[in-house]
Amino acid sequence: MSVSVVIPCYRSEITLPPLVTRLVSVLRDMSVRHEVILVVDGSPDGTWNVAESLARRIDVVRAIRLSRNYGQHNALVAGIREARFDVVVTMDDDLQHPPEQVPLLLAALEGDRLDLVYGVPHQEEHGFLRSLASRSVKTGMSRALGIRNAQKISAFRAFRTCLRDGFEDLSGPHASVDVALSWGTAQIGSVGVHMNDREVGESNYNVRMLVRHAVNMLLGYSTAPLRMASYLGFLTGIIGLLLGGLVLWRFATGDTTVAGFTTITSMIAIFSSAQLISIGVLGEYIGRIHGGGLGRPTYVVRERVGLSAAVDVPVQPTGSR
Repeated sequence: MSVSVVIPCYRSEITLPPLVTRLVSVLRDMSVRHEVILVVDGSPDGTWNVAESLARRIDVVRAIRLSRNYGQHNALVAGIREARFDVVVTMDDDLQHPPEQVPLLLAALEGDRLDLVYGVPHQEEHGFLRSLASRSVKTGMSRALGIRNAQKISAFRAFRTCLRDGFEDLSGPHASVDVALSWGTAQIGSVGVHMNDREVGESNYNVRMLVRHAVNMLLGYSTAPLRMASYLGFLTGIIGLLLGGLVLWRFATGDTTVAGFTTITSMIAIFSSAQLISIGVLGEYIGRIHGGGLGRPTYVVRERVGLSAAVDVPVQPTGSR
């Protein structure tokens, strides 16, 4: 087995040196061919300088600098497309994913039973709101996108590199690695791993970012919102019929001769709300079609340091074609 470890980097100039040192040590102890790909996602601090120094000093480390901040999943796509070995491992840059746990993921991939393995923490390391938002997003991925074992998805994952063939043509600014991986396999598993608390700085992946990521996944990879708009229209139609029947019944029994102002106002409000929601959902899809037509890239590589300068990258470096 040979391993490519992809790490998206943002504001991690302090944590990268110990992370890479420990990771390289673990991989060497496993006696497997390996490389570490650091993808610096437009970080405004000295993260690139640190990553560049590591790539020049350690022969198995490669550093990729994106032209601006594209987001965690876009950076992951950039690194995955540059991977040269049989298995890709992805992990965070803040030492919450201990390098010593990587062998557990790789062991789960032994044999032909699984193609993708997630490292699931034995104990949730985030706060209540963040954990609640994360669980809600995973539930939505399971039900709306049909991803198996979505509740066990995490950023600490290992998968066979051949799965990237399933999203070779993935383009545009809204990428989701987990959805793209689910296109290539249903053989998905998980293993329990130990997760550390973040010791330096604060996570950039807060509740707002999780909600934004959930919206991107639903609108970018699913037609569920369109179906929900149809269901909403059907529901409001039923409510309208019931209200109409109530008015006719009251007129027939002599309770009233003219429909009341409250009834008319309620019906108008209900139907107007349904129409506006449906138009809004359609507008989001049309906007994304328009955005795709503009040819916005998934990422743009500004600079490479390390072994990648001397080898051919198997897939085009940008997400658009």
